Amino acid sequence: MAPPSPKEFIEAALVATTTPYALSYTDSKQKWVILRHLLSLLQEFPGFKPSAGRFMHNDGTEVNLLRATGCVHVANSTTPTIPLVIWLHENYPQKAPLVFVSLHLMTPIHRHHPFVDNTTGATSPPYILTWKYPPCNLSELLRNLVQIFTIDHPFSYTPTTPACLTHPWLVSTKEALDRLVGMLHYDMVALRASTSDEIEKLSLLQEELKRRDRFITSMVAELGEERMRLEERVKNWAEETDRVENWLRVNDGRSLNARDVEIEDAFEMDETTRARLESSAADLAIEEVMYKLDKALEHEAVSFDSYIKQVRSLARQQFFHRCNEMASTSSPTSV
Repeated sequence: MAPPSPKEFIEAALVATTTPYALSYTDSKQKWVILRHLLSLLQEFPGFKPSAGRFMHNDGTEVNLLRATGCVHVANSTTPTIPLVIWLHENYPQKAPLVFVSLHLMTPIHRHHPFVDNTTGATSPPYILTWKYPPCNLSELLRNLVQIFTIDHPFSYTPTTPACLTHPWLVSTKEALDRLVGMLHYDMVALRASTSDEIEKLSLLQEELKRRDRFITSMVAELGEERMRLEERVKNWAEETDRVENWLRVNDGRSLNARDVEIEDAFEMDETTRARLESSAADLAIEEVMYKLDKALEHEAVSFDSYIKQVRSLARQQFFHRCNEMASTSSPTSV
């Protein structure tokens, strides 16, 4: 038995009512439009074949739909063919059909194609996005896709330059819109890439500025601490200056000429401190004399008996001076 013709298959599928094979088209007028549009498509593009299958929407809803599967040839014989699957939405023709480029590892869809998603193959040219029935139909949609893929092939290869195609003044409004959308898409891709690079550079600059901000903040903190230390030193110097000025005001009537007064008179001392100072000076003087006597004895400038007599006398005096000094040291003094 010969297989049914495309028309017979579509008619049988549209009238089938058995539950898992019944299609999701319910309106009789809708079924008539679907039959007419599919037959027109298959007549113009005989390489496409009709079939039915289950389709799952993004929200998880499953429906039974008709589809047309085939390949289109664009550009020239060296470019690969483009396998397409066109699903007729359950609300077709009020809703646009769902068109997919079949994915294949050997012919991947290039990443920045303006109308084809490289991960799912979903196709969304302006014709579909602006779909409106009755002007729009399947045949014109497929012709539009051929024009788009001639300008920008979905697979990874060097696309044909649009300038070598038809003169812009001779193209249709839809083709001009497709070209404009494609150019805008690639401009956006380039802008997005340059923006990403600029954002990365600005992020690095931001990190550098943050690092410098931390460094400057730490420096400011250190300078603040140094300022506080300097202010404390200035305060101490000011107090010392006040003390010196007070001393100068108190001693302003005194003559501080070194030729007129003794150096001890420049300082305020009580009797105990003065006695200790005199005893210490006499002790040191006696020590110096005894040193000189030792040198004189070495050079035989004095006799040994005279040396002994002088040393005994000086030692006695030194003893008393040291006793006086120790006694004055043990008592409280003020300078």
